[in-house]
Amino acid sequence: MVKFGLQFKATLENVTNVRPVGEDFRWFLKLKCGNCGEIPDKWQYVTLAESTPLKGGRGSASMVQKCKLCARENSIDILGDTITPYNVEDNESFKTMVQFECRGLEPVDFQPQAGFAAQGAESGTQFPEVNLLEKDWTDYDEKVSESVGIYEVTHQFIKC
Repeated sequence: MVKFGLQFKATLENVTNVRPVGEDFRWFLKLKCGNCGEIPDKWQYVTLAESTPLKGGRGSASMVQKCKLCARENSIDILGDTITPYNVEDNESFKTMVQFECRGLEPVDFQPQAGFAAQGAESGTQFPEVNLLEKDWTDYDEKVSESVGIYEVTHQFIKC
């Protein structure tokens, strides 16, 4: 079992506390089989809300799947206590936002989508519906009459 950290990087304009919202937040990943190297074309998602038992009563994971090529059973589990927000102090640098515990899988790509939230850096204005699918997001903070945004979203995976 190996732990992988998803590191997030972005340019923040007048916002902070960028974070996934709720246990049903979908982490869209591409996962590589550690046995045969197969990487499916489709995005797969894992959530904290879903839990599947592992064979042999070895606990549970956020997702359990059989590789279509080699039929090996693999699993990935979100480590909920590792989820951390991306703040203005982290601007333009990589920061681990979440960790995954993997058995037989390795995350190789991440696609941010809807379900993020942020808040105004100075005003505290809440922005509850941030969609990062386009790797950029903009809005307007009426409390301080400033534009806000998240730009150039990128990521990388590290072994923890």
